[in-house]
Amino acid sequence: MRPGRGHGPGSQIVSSRGSSQALNFSDAEAISKLDLLKNVAPESSKNYQVVSGGNNTNTTVTGTISSYTEIKNLEIKKGIFFSDQHNLRISKVTVLGPNVVADLFPGEENVIGKKVRINGVEFSVVGTTVAKGGGGFGSSDDIIYIPLFSFQQYLSGDEYLSMINIQAQDSQSMDEAQAQIEKIILARHKIKDIEDADFSVMNQADIIEAASTVTETLTLLLGAIAGISLVVGGIGIMNMMLTTVTERTREIGLRKAIGAKKNEINNQFLIESIAVTLIGGILGVILGWGISYFVSAMGILQAVVSWNSILLAFGVSAFIGIVFGYYPARKASKLNPIEALRYE
Repeated sequence: MRPGRGHGPGSQIVSSRGSSQALNFSDAEAISKLDLLKNVAPESSKNYQVVSGGNNTNTTVTGTISSYTEIKNLEIKKGIFFSDQHNLRISKVTVLGPNVVADLFPGEENVIGKKVRINGVEFSVVGTTVAKGGGGFGSSDDIIYIPLFSFQQYLSGDEYLSMINIQAQDSQSMDEAQAQIEKIILARHKIKDIEDADFSVMNQADIIEAASTVTETLTLLLGAIAGISLVVGGIGIMNMMLTTVTERTREIGLRKAIGAKKNEINNQFLIESIAVTLIGGILGVILGWGISYFVSAMGILQAVVSWNSILLAFGVSAFIGIVFGYYPARKASKLNPIEALRYE
């Protein structure tokens, strides 16, 4: 749940986190009393400049509570995650994501006990998280976690939340839990109609729906681009083969004069067209595999090249060779041998 009212799943996801000041810790406490919920973790997040020694980075600082790790499936690599006692004491402790560790403490294995300055305020490192990689909505590896009350006291200076993370008891109870959450917050904010709400509740179904919509749009766009590319490439193949037929007219006439049949001439040029497109397919597969390997190695995205995609690439290449090579091959097979031998 986040502040600000969205207008559908997609708009909720892309809206800026914490752009509206509507939710506070009391709202999170009220929600946490629902029986349908397993965990509730309020969160405040903002980008800050973080410094340690001569190194610095600009990254997301998230203030939250101990239950955040279970909701977000966040694992601790070394040290600990701060406890509720750290929150109550407004302790200046922090847990670093692996990317932040690499930026602030390059080459160091153990950073527990080290000091970092967030927006000029010094915090002590008590833990580091296990790398999870990036996703469509950011990377948990490039985040600094501190106690929520410390965030509000030393950094933001207010009581408002960027988000309330909620974990239902099971997937079957999500819809009912969402309805109860909306009812509670509407009553607390003295709002009668959900359409006038100053908050939005988004469950995993909303995320999946929005992601599916984006994926379908990208698939159509990429399909259209691929289709245009195939047509342009096919026309190029056809023009090249027509030029080849013209340049080899005397050769065709000679072959026919010594007994070559129309089908043999047709098949010869058709095979040559398919061979050219298959070579292009092989080069494309190698290039695609290389790009996928580079993207995965850089940690940008985990890309996998399947055998089905490789076979599809070869199949499409052969199909293009047949379709766009048929006309030049047919033209070559219909040449009159006498006129072909006279061709200069």
